Amino acid sequence: MGLFLLFLVGGNLFGPGILVAALVYLVGAIVLAVRPRTSRFGAGLLIAIGVWILIGAGICVSYFAQFGSPGG
Repeated sequence: MGLFLLFLVGGNLFGPGILVAALVYLVGAIVLAVRPRTSRFGAGLLIAIGVWILIGAGICVSYFAQFGSPGG
């Protein structure tokens, strides 16, 4: 699914394309989670996007923690 998002935006990681791709993913996952026949798959997609956000936040925090405390 991640490769699909990259191909959808044409490899450009900046601009409105990545936002549209992420919104399409999120809306699709919610629709699949609401339908009874595909609820497990949709829930898995929502969990995956949550994990992806947590990992990204952890990478950002670790990157900025390298700079140390100001005035220290």
